[in-house]
Amino acid sequence: MPASSQKNKKAIGDAPSCDVPLVHLENVRQVQPEVLETTKAQRMAEFFSVLSDPHRLKLLSALAQQELCVCDLAAAVKMGESAVSHQLRVLKSHRLVKYRRQGRNVFYSLADGHVASIYRDVADHLDE
Repeated sequence: MPASSQKNKKAIGDAPSCDVPLVHLENVRQVQPEVLETTKAQRMAEFFSVLSDPHRLKLLSALAQQELCVCDLAAAVKMGESAVSHQLRVLKSHRLVKYRRQGRNVFYSLADGHVASIYRDVADHLDE
């Protein structure tokens, strides 16, 4: 066996794998109906990419505590109001935050309980 093949085989051998290359059809049949369709997987990947920005996560962490106006939100996360507004537009376009107007003020909050759960579940997971 050439040296390069031995090297590749060793690298692959370090990773967990099946001892015998045998497909367990019953397992495949059980799981296959639950595997994401490509379109939904792409939408979910886009959703998670929105959450991959630390500035957006800081905004979500503040909004997980309470509804805030842009000025208060900017002060809480130590960012400029313009930067906060830009990030809020991104979060709003992906339905992660919502807003309401009260006179001349605009208040932002998490869009719904799902967003709050996602935020808290990930935060809790990382704290374990």
